[in-house]
Amino acid sequence: MNRRERQALILRLVRERELGTQHELAEALHEVGHDVVQTTVSRDVAELGLVKVRGESGRLVYATPNGNGALRRQAALQEALERWALTFEASGTLVVVRTPPGFANALAHELDESGHPHVAGTVAGDDTILVVARSVSGDELIEEFRHHLEVQS
Repeated sequence: MNRRERQALILRLVRERELGTQHELAEALHEVGHDVVQTTVSRDVAELGLVKVRGESGRLVYATPNGNGALRRQAALQEALERWALTFEASGTLVVVRTPPGFANALAHELDESGHPHVAGTVAGDDTILVVARSVSGDELIEEFRHHLEVQS
């Protein structure tokens, strides 16, 4: 199971169950057949931006930061990538994205607003965007962008 699949599973588990600790989250992953160590769960919680809220039981449990807002931002990013991204090129932790003339700012805005855990920020010109990756290589970030494109197709 890769990171993206594991994090998608974590989001599903958090929506379905009241999980209040990283240990409980790791146990829930184990119950569905995925062994992970606490440090991996800790990193995933941070990357996903999970927050603690008061659950129905009255105790603090993990939740997504904006509920469906995060899903809407992801859908908007998928649509923007499909519509405007022509090519990707990595250089270290940077990604150069080419767009049709006049569309770089719109795509850069969607990248910035998406809250993508691996995008530190963007700089846009007329048809080119420089994306600065956070904690992953440019190649890994391109793979994630391409996954967004595959999901949309």
